[in-house]
Amino acid sequence: MEILVLYYSRNGACAAMANEVARGINIVPGVSERVRTVAPVSVDVANKTLDDIPEDGAPYAQLTDLEECAGLALGSPTRFGNIAAPLAHFLSSTSGLWLSGALAGKPAGVFTSTGSLHGGQESTLISMMLPLLHHGMLLVGLPYSEPALTQTTGGGSPYGAGHVAGTDGTNRMTPEEKALCRALGQRIAQTAKKLQ
Repeated sequence: MEILVLYYSRNGACAAMANEVARGINIVPGVSERVRTVAPVSVDVANKTLDDIPEDGAPYAQLTDLEECAGLALGSPTRFGNIAAPLAHFLSSTSGLWLSGALAGKPAGVFTSTGSLHGGQESTLISMMLPLLHHGMLLVGLPYSEPALTQTTGGGSPYGAGHVAGTDGTNRMTPEEKALCRALGQRIAQTAKKLQ
């Protein structure tokens, strides 16, 4: 059973979060992670193929990654309180999966990084939830039974994991931010296992 960790990361903060989410997934026996990213959106996006391999990091996601997963962890940096364009562009290509109901009933959770403490984490997390709800996915948040949620002075909310990367993207994740990423991955994996 695999949980897809799908993210976009421009400066590495969401990639680091994705790795922590994957660590949380791997805590659950019998469940593993499949980490994927999306291509940057540019003027020549029409010339990009999903078979292109990024210079470093995770491979680019394909629609089959979504079809085959037992659950999804979706991550994006905030762009003015919203999901980043490259991830939104990829999600816009999932109409066929929506028509077939391929994601309906699968658990999903979201994570984000921002440049500042009040940089739009919660609105970005909610914006990522909207397409997942349209797909019929079951949203998994972070309950206050997670001690790090009440201890964090950086990112994280009941809506999902968060990280305050700083305006230059150089802030390292705090122990609480890491704990919340791992908790999110673990909750998605546990939920997928129970549902199966």
